[in-house]
Amino acid sequence: MAKKTQQLKDATGGFIKDFKAFISRGNVVDMAVGVIIGGAFGKIVTSLVNDIIMPAIGMIFGKIKFTDLKVVMEAAVTDEAGNVLTPEVALTYGNFIQNIVDFLIIAFCVFVMVRVINGFRKKAIEAEKAAAAEAAAKEKEAAEAAQAVIDARDKTQTEILETLKAIEKNLKK
Repeated sequence: MAKKTQQLKDATGGFIKDFKAFISRGNVVDMAVGVIIGGAFGKIVTSLVNDIIMPAIGMIFGKIKFTDLKVVMEAAVTDEAGNVLTPEVALTYGNFIQNIVDFLIIAFCVFVMVRVINGFRKKAIEAEKAAAAEAAAKEKEAAEAAQAVIDARDKTQTEILETLKAIEKNLKK
């Protein structure tokens, strides 16, 4: 019994530890912010479509209210007092059209955002490449300068050795 209890504690502790690690990553917070902003953006787009675009399109097509467009498959049954006993069964294709317009606007906005973000990324990558190329050029220039110093030192040492040998030769004569 104690062994099973310990196994349960180990499994639960591991799960909680993994969950904490998952939550503490920046990606989760970014995702949560994205979901919240996406929900708010969806409401804005829905309002734009319902309150501005669809009424304008309805005016163009002869003062049609798209949410009223439907095909009644079975009419509502009412009693003599006008109370609805069974509601109508209808295909509300006007709402469907409105949702398609919603989707197209959201898809277009997401496309534009992704395109702008990719443009920023491309510029950042190009800047990184330019900085790396500049650093490599400076490194090469520094290496060439160091090599020139080494070559000058070696030449000077060689000249000094030759001079010393010449002096030694002259002293032996």
